[in-house]
Amino acid sequence: MIKGKTLYVSDMDGTLLGSDGRVSDRTAGIITRLSYLGVPITVATARTPATVRPLLAHTHTIVDAVVMTGAAMWSRADNVYTDVRYMSAADVRRGLDLCAECGVHPFVYTMGEDRRSLDVYHRARELNKAEEGFYLERAKLKRFHIGQELPEAAVAETALFFAIGVRVAVESAAKELRERSECAVCCYPDIYNPGIGNLEVFAPGVSKAAAVRELKKKTGASRLVVFGDNLNDLPMLAEADLAVAVGNALPAVKEAADIVIEPNYTDSVARFIEYDSGL
Repeated sequence: MIKGKTLYVSDMDGTLLGSDGRVSDRTAGIITRLSYLGVPITVATARTPATVRPLLAHTHTIVDAVVMTGAAMWSRADNVYTDVRYMSAADVRRGLDLCAECGVHPFVYTMGEDRRSLDVYHRARELNKAEEGFYLERAKLKRFHIGQELPEAAVAETALFFAIGVRVAVESAAKELRERSECAVCCYPDIYNPGIGNLEVFAPGVSKAAAVRELKKKTGASRLVVFGDNLNDLPMLAEADLAVAVGNALPAVKEAADIVIEPNYTDSVARFIEYDSGL
């Protein structure tokens, strides 16, 4: 327990990570030093541990990470998923059907029995350009099954859908899902290419906000500081005692934040935590 302390939670892409999509040496050094002093710092991201792990390889933290937009936590110490929130079979089938109606075929993430690995299914035999880039970046990090329907045995182990493609089509699918299903839906522009949309679909109630709320309770922290840049960060920023937007954040995020700091490529998140903690 860390009663009386501030819990710091940062989004990764566009926030903690620099313009090159990496944790800089300076940021890694600051966070590592503070973590060894007992400052609770962690990340809340749409990523899975497969890509979080190498990005934080040189950054020491002492608190579980929020991964897959809150569909699970990840213990770095034990390299295992915890608190996984599975979708119901009805939500999985309904969600896939509604996506298909909009011409969107998501990657479906299912949990391995060891709670350390993921199987990812994509029913289309050919990937669009955005999907192909997403797949190639992660092909060696997860077990992908391209051109395969989700097996019936894996339906109960489904944690989320993720779709990436032309923004108009992805946003259309998000609208249908919100109006015609019980699923939690998160849709936002890709920070590296605004013409591309990202869609995440989860069990009802899943969000970064719910996850950081639970993390604050688990750690016993009395204060929560959250950093973000994109629309999918808005719910967890609303949970914060202090909501911080980086200078490169979207206008809506800056408007929702209590304060705006320098852009992500200036190590602004780590520098702010260092200043705010007084260490």
